[in-house]
Amino acid sequence: MAAFAQQDMSYYTSDYMRTEGTFVQRLSILESVRDLNRTGIGEFYHEALKYLLLRSVDIGNNRDEQEAAERSVVILSQGLGAEKYTAAAGDLWQAVVFTDIVKRTTNDANAVQAALIALGQVDGRDFIDNIIDRLNIYNIQNLNNAETRRRYQTAVIGCINALETLKDTRGYRPVFFASVGRYDQAVRAIASNALPNIADDPGDIISAIIQDPSSNPTVKLEAWNQMLRTRAPNASKARVAATALATGWNFSTTNRDFLVKLGEMRKSAIDAIRQFGVADSSVYADLERSYSRNFTARAPDSDEIMFTLNTLAAVKSEEAVDLLYKFLYEIHTERRMRGRWGENERQIYQWLVACLGITGTRSPEVRLLLTTINRTDRYTPFEQGLARNALTALGY
Repeated sequence: MAAFAQQDMSYYTSDYMRTEGTFVQRLSILESVRDLNRTGIGEFYHEALKYLLLRSVDIGNNRDEQEAAERSVVILSQGLGAEKYTAAAGDLWQAVVFTDIVKRTTNDANAVQAALIALGQVDGRDFIDNIIDRLNIYNIQNLNNAETRRRYQTAVIGCINALETLKDTRGYRPVFFASVGRYDQAVRAIASNALPNIADDPGDIISAIIQDPSSNPTVKLEAWNQMLRTRAPNASKARVAATALATGWNFSTTNRDFLVKLGEMRKSAIDAIRQFGVADSSVYADLERSYSRNFTARAPDSDEIMFTLNTLAAVKSEEAVDLLYKFLYEIHTERRMRGRWGENERQIYQWLVACLGITGTRSPEVRLLLTTINRTDRYTPFEQGLARNALTALGY
C-alpha cells in the first residue's frame, strides 16, 4: 500500500522537484498535497524535505522565498510527524538548524516548533541531546523585546513537546528550568505539566537542583514541589525530602523572601518525611534543628515546630523518641522548673506530651519523666492531666 501511495505521488514529486521551480511554487504544491488528506505518504514528505534542505542555498535574501520555505517546513514536519516516519529524524533536525531563530533572527519560529514537535513524533532519540542544548540556549536568552519573546517562546514549546514525547530523563532538567524561567505563565505551565510525563522518578535530578548553590530558594522550592507531583516511590520522595530539609537549613542568605521560601520548603519536607519515612539518620539532626532553632528564635515558626513533633511521633523510631524525650526534658528542667513559662512553652509542652503518647514507646526514661511531671506541683492540674493521658496511652 505504501508503494502504491508513493507511486500515486509521482506527479507531485516531479512537479515539486523541478529545478527551475521557486519555493513559493513548491509551497503551493505542498498545500495541495496537504489538502488531499492522504495517509501513507511519509516517503513523499521525506524526499520533499530533503530537497528543500538541498536547495535552501538558492533562497538568498528573498523574503518571499524565505517565508515560503519556512511554511513548507511546517507542512512537511506535520506530515512526517503524523506518519511517524522515523527515517526522517536526521533531516528534521537539519530543518531545525535551517530555521534556527538564534542565528537567523528573521526566521519564523513556527517552523522550528513544527520540526521539533515532529522530531519527537518520529522518535528521534539520537537528537535528544541536541534538543536539550537548544532548550538550554533558549532558557538563558534575554526576552525583553516582545517579538523576540514571541519567537523564542514558540520554539521553547517545540522543545518541551519533543522532550515530553521522547520521555527521556535527560530532558527533565531543561524542561524544569523552562517551567521556572522568564517565560509567560502559559509557557511555564506547559513545561510544568510536561514534567510528570518525562520521568516517573526524577529524584536524583531534583535533589541535584535543590543542592545546586546557583539555584535560588524559589527554584529549590519549586523543584521540591515538582517532586511531590511525581509518581516516584515513597523511598525516593523520602530521600529528596531529606535533601530539601538539609538544604533548607544549609543554604545561606539574608534575603527575606528567600528565607521565607526556605522555611516553606523545610516544613513541606518535614511533613513529607512524616508520610514517606526517614531516608537516613542524618534527617534526625535536621529535625532537631527545626525544633531547637525555632524554639530559641525571637520570632519562632510554631508551625515548623508542630510539623517536626508530629513527624517524630509518626516515625516512632528509637531516635525519634529520644528527640521527643530530650525536648520535653529540656522544657521541663530549663523552663517549667525555673518559672520561665509563657504561652509558647505551654503550647509546645502540650504537643510534646501528646506526641510521646502516640509513639507507643516503652522507654523507662519517658515513663519516669511523665510520672515526674504528673506529680510536680509547678504544673497546673490541666498540664498534669496531659501527662497522665500520655502515660495511659503508653499503657501505664
